[in-house]
Amino acid sequence: MPRPIKPYIPEGSDPTIEKFICCIMQQGKKSIARRIFWEAIEVVKSRTKDPPLEVFSKALLNVTPLLEVRPKRVGGSVYQVPVEVAPKRQQALSMRWLITAARERKGIPMSQRLGLEFLEASTGQGAAVKKKEDVLRMAQANKAFAHLAK
Repeated sequence: MPRPIKPYIPEGSDPTIEKFICCIMQQGKKSIARRIFWEAIEVVKSRTKDPPLEVFSKALLNVTPLLEVRPKRVGGSVYQVPVEVAPKRQQALSMRWLITAARERKGIPMSQRLGLEFLEASTGQGAAVKKKEDVLRMAQANKAFAHLAK
């Protein structure tokens, strides 16, 4: 049985931050991803009086989904069944949605896009929060099929 791999977390850093940096990373360029994240935190610091890491965690919390729909095949038809989201998947989805929303903004550097997305998400606005609300709306619309969930 292989030995479990312990993730590398630098001294004084938060596992959530490290996970987020790894999600930003493209083509294995972690130093660039790390720089983008910390520059985004600087953008947050310059635009608000709140502690920037609290704005980041509040943004993650506001984007975290509680329900999602999963396709379930029953008797030849496919139903969208609402299910609760597991905690690890909640974190993964919220990070993915924040990063995707930041990448879809155009015209400014990624660190600024990400910082602005943190600020908007922490106040309950922005594309990432809209994505969460759309998923929740779909789950509520398909509540009739909840009895099909296992």
